[in-house]
Amino acid sequence: MGNLQIAKLFRAVAAALELSDGESNKFKIIAYQRAADAIEHASSEVKDLWDDGKLKELAGVGVGIAGSLDELFKTGKVKHFETILKPFPPAIFELMEVPGIGPKTALKFCKELGISKAHSAIAELLKAVKKGRIDKRFLKSIQEYQGRSKRMLLDVAQTISDSIIDWMKKSPYVKEINALGSLRRQASTVGDLDIAVATDHPKEVIGHFTKYPQKSRVLEAGEHSASLILPNEYQVDLMVQPQAAYGALLQHFTGSKHHNIKLREYALKKGYSLSEYGIKVKDKLRQFPDEKSFYNFLDLDWIPPELREGENEIDLAKDHQLPNLVELTDIKGDLQMHSSFNIEPSHDLGTSSIDELAAKGQSLGYEYIGVTDHNPSISGHTQAQIIDLIKKRTEVVQSKKRAVYVFNSLEIDIQPDGKRALPDQALDLLDYACVSIHSSFRLSRKAMTDRVLAALDYPKVKFFAHPTGRLLGEREGVELDWDRIFDFCVKNNKYLEIDGWPNRLDLPDVVAKEAIKHGIKLIIDTDSHSAGQLVYMRYGVSVARRAGAVKSDIINTFSLKEVITCLSH
Repeated sequence: MGNLQIAKLFRAVAAALELSDGESNKFKIIAYQRAADAIEHASSEVKDLWDDGKLKELAGVGVGIAGSLDELFKTGKVKHFETILKPFPPAIFELMEVPGIGPKTALKFCKELGISKAHSAIAELLKAVKKGRIDKRFLKSIQEYQGRSKRMLLDVAQTISDSIIDWMKKSPYVKEINALGSLRRQASTVGDLDIAVATDHPKEVIGHFTKYPQKSRVLEAGEHSASLILPNEYQVDLMVQPQAAYGALLQHFTGSKHHNIKLREYALKKGYSLSEYGIKVKDKLRQFPDEKSFYNFLDLDWIPPELREGENEIDLAKDHQLPNLVELTDIKGDLQMHSSFNIEPSHDLGTSSIDELAAKGQSLGYEYIGVTDHNPSISGHTQAQIIDLIKKRTEVVQSKKRAVYVFNSLEIDIQPDGKRALPDQALDLLDYACVSIHSSFRLSRKAMTDRVLAALDYPKVKFFAHPTGRLLGEREGVELDWDRIFDFCVKNNKYLEIDGWPNRLDLPDVVAKEAIKHGIKLIIDTDSHSAGQLVYMRYGVSVARRAGAVKSDIINTFSLKEVITCLSH
């Protein structure tokens, strides 16, 4: 059972507990949901961690969860889970894959529509929508599910690809190896997993590929290509090419389609014809060992894969105007993460202490981190209690010197009316704050924009976190008037966040690009809920690179002294 299947099982258990008695099972539900998130986004297969006795290294997996995983891997099932799930039709958990359908709605549909079997649940739901038996708004959700079911999150694709590439590098016949397509371009979701290898020994390389230990089966193995099916049913395709012609193969299959079309048109004007084998000049094929020589032959600078989307990158490459894109090594800190310090938050406690987060930041070479726990729940506290909780947390943050500087901050919920879920007196105790939307996602464009601008309008509030509120494959982003948002940020010295959490990657690259054009500085954060998740910074940087961001566009490439200045003005 792969990570995605295990995560789905834990979410099903959480849903069943909610349907049984949500209030009394509250903490169990949270634990299973956290475990599901941790497992889905783990950088290694959980089964491998279990085999190596390293389950404890996985954030969100405590003793109880570890025990369930132990039973699952030993016996193929968890008796306790079977008891919890037994009262409910399997279709419920399949319907929950559709955006906007939670456990209660799924159960309602199962009862009203007579849906019980998992494998046909979504098809039956679609029939019901078309017959007018349920609200037509669910048609869009089903279509969204059907679209995303064929794609994987960037971090899932990257983890699989990294594992296979590591395996392939063990072969002495692999001269060069790269992921291809949307993964190499670091798109937020990835459809196909394609890998290219430069080699003079294709038979040996393909033979090594087919022996990948984590495969489910070999789909095919030819002279120059091969395909594997993984336990999670993802397919991985391998292509091999001699080093002398590798550059053209790499360029061609990196794409994008729109980039390649424009590049082909550009080459035709020069009398050249492009293919995966090279560049044909007067019926003679020129080969290229790498992409740089391929692009240079066309009188173009090498174009980073993240920019190959068929916009103006070819003109920029021709005029030597390509941006010097921000690099992961430029990052000097992470200004949005969550600790285990319990201020009785509105939602989502982290699992790592402030000291553990600081230590991880140090290991990554950071100068500073910002711990932005969610604000205390406003429904369960008076303003005086909230202020007292913030004072106690401030004392802990400031109580000792750490290897990295720790900013005292919070992530504050934006209420539907635009009010911040934190009294100004408490807010003033912080070094800075960010604000974000966690509810009421379907307001009108104007109402949502007014809401955001009202929340941003306070000196201590410095940036808007995961601004669209999207969850890839689960929830579309909110509608905002970006021109108004941009104008406000420019006039009031506010920043926008690129959230590197894999199912957010928010701001989306297209909006981030427009923000940069308006002169707005961005902050790349991970929104980590455990120390191990700080490595998600790589995905936030990828979004920034796709947006054409350079180092000076990103606040957290600045030194500690410079960042303090930015966050205090």
